[in-house]
Amino acid sequence: MGIGLITLILVIGILFLLFAGVPLAFSTGIMAAALILMEFGPVGLSLIATRIYDLMADFSFVAVPLFVMMGLVLEKSGVTNDLFRAMSMLGGKIRGGLAVQTLAVSVLLASMSGIIGGEIVLLGLIALPEMLKRGYDKKLAVGVVCAGGSLGTMIPPSIVLIVYGLTTDTGVGELFLAVLLPGLMLASLYVVYVMVTATIWPDKAPPLPHEERDMPRAEKMAVMRGAILPVAVAAWVLTCIYTGITSFIEAAAMGVIGALISAAIKGTFSLGLVRDVCNQTLRICGMIMWIVFGATALIGVYNFFGGAAYVTSAITALDWSPLAILIVMMLILFVLGMFMDWIGILLLTMPIFVPIIIGFGYDPIWFGVLFTMNMQMSYLTPPFGPAAFYLKGVAPDDITMGDIYSSFWPFIFLQALAIGLLIAFPKIALWLPSVLM
Repeated sequence: MGIGLITLILVIGILFLLFAGVPLAFSTGIMAAALILMEFGPVGLSLIATRIYDLMADFSFVAVPLFVMMGLVLEKSGVTNDLFRAMSMLGGKIRGGLAVQTLAVSVLLASMSGIIGGEIVLLGLIALPEMLKRGYDKKLAVGVVCAGGSLGTMIPPSIVLIVYGLTTDTGVGELFLAVLLPGLMLASLYVVYVMVTATIWPDKAPPLPHEERDMPRAEKMAVMRGAILPVAVAAWVLTCIYTGITSFIEAAAMGVIGALISAAIKGTFSLGLVRDVCNQTLRICGMIMWIVFGATALIGVYNFFGGAAYVTSAITALDWSPLAILIVMMLILFVLGMFMDWIGILLLTMPIFVPIIIGFGYDPIWFGVLFTMNMQMSYLTPPFGPAAFYLKGVAPDDITMGDIYSSFWPFIFLQALAIGLLIAFPKIALWLPSVLM
């Protein structure tokens, strides 16, 4: 069978299985096994087993469940709730202050976990009712919660960056440094949008009542103390990573320890908490690893038949500039993000795209930041748009899926603007790694 026919069979087969309701992890795994059986019979299955074994032997994957566990401990112990209350004190006098402080909390939550679904649910339970109660425009409030809660892809320790680094053999520490300024840039674009909206249409983001802004000093201090523990955990983890005190894997373990200590100080630590956190960590990481297994098997089999070389030659044979091909890649990732989860997109495309990017002379660190920013968009773009489903589960009944999806478009535009800025000015991502590493 020629590689062109193999490519066509794989694409049609995966699409058929996905539309039939088969999960992505099993769709890719089934097609990989079917292809290898067609060519070599049962003996060929050893190729898949070898690929999966080599992947699981990579010790760096230990960081994924550790960072997930750290975020879950902080969430379930109530530490992140204290952070939100403290930040609401600081944002009271700003135009659109409640939305602005929700975005600030989103950045801090992202720096503590990188678990996007958990952040959106948490903000949907805490921030969304508060904004609606204060008279905020429904679509503005929903958009802020979902866009802010999705910042976990762009703020270290991002699980997306860890898997990208492991898949493309790129330094995770450098990726963490490279994504920091673009992540803050994107969050700043959100803040500017909120403040401009609140200035032009004050009724969409009214200020807090005077009595709430002028709370007694003693009460203010009591609320502000709630920010000490979560900020300390986030600062400790990032300090360990960026100063080289530990590797990013060890920093993840230190983060879990810090989160458990924070829960103990707050008085919410219990064996039940540990059991719940471990169970949820197992479920989240089990889902991730099954997708990794399936995609790794498919890419391994496809490359064995010369698939990577075939796609690379097809793309490079186009009489287009490297910039035009880069933009096409971004569009492909955007379209895939409308229908697939980020980890499936990463594992299916990056082994093909990254060598092409390197061949054009682009930096894979910079491309990793572009990919991550693109995947940030995938959380909001319909029909998949997982942020909408995360929020719908905890949103008031009068907020429909139509309301949620229509609230995303201004933020999708801001994400596209951020990608354009990164393409035009690569130093936004590459300056910090060049200085500190």
